[in-house]
Amino acid sequence: MAERVQKALARAGVASRREVDRWVVAGRVTINGQVAAPGDQVGPEDNVAIDGKTLSRRQADGETRLLAYHKPVGEVCTRSDPQGRPTVFDRLPDPGAGRWIQVGRLDVNTNGLLLLTTDGELANALMHPAREVEREYRVRVRGAPDAAVAERLQSGVELEDGPARFTRVELLPTRGKNAELRVVLTEGRKREVRRLLEAVGHPVSRLLRTRYGPVSLPRDLKPGQWRELDEGEVTRLRRAAGQDDR
Repeated sequence: MAERVQKALARAGVASRREVDRWVVAGRVTINGQVAAPGDQVGPEDNVAIDGKTLSRRQADGETRLLAYHKPVGEVCTRSDPQGRPTVFDRLPDPGAGRWIQVGRLDVNTNGLLLLTTDGELANALMHPAREVEREYRVRVRGAPDAAVAERLQSGVELEDGPARFTRVELLPTRGKNAELRVVLTEGRKREVRRLLEAVGHPVSRLLRTRYGPVSLPRDLKPGQWRELDEGEVTRLRRAAGQDDR
């Protein structure tokens, strides 16, 4: 099935669609030897090249790979770090074609489930606020939030970048001076979980992401380990992202 060249290249994981747009305008992309124009369509039999380098058949076909990675505390979600800190990409396997694209981010002090894929279109769809894909976290906080605080967190709290809320809050048994909660939200603004809880007077001392959409952090997956998702899990993620027709 034919699709716009920008979409095909983003789906193949070579770059974001915005970056591919710039490549097309700059004349760096060719289709069957001819310089591509914005809006040009490509199909399975077309030869697509960037700077004269032809995409492999695996890239062109958009074969999707998806990893569940247990991000440890201390790793950053960037491809390189000027401070020399380890990155989430350091331990990953060779994607074979394209590159690994992270589905959202976790800050350096947060651990837990991070999804990575070779399909840029799928990654963007899973992150898009309109899809309302759930992210679930287990949180340890200072103090002892009560039912009234939980209700406020679900009703909405005004942050510096606008109102935010959890769709679900579950108060877990308190241990010592810290309380634990299970929270769910459907967007991925920067440090949103931490900022919401700080706003109601309960700073986070530990944050673990346990689920993204239909995929949960495997119990046997230790920090720094990854596992490739099977076809059924990929299909469920596509459904969550609104890509049922693929």
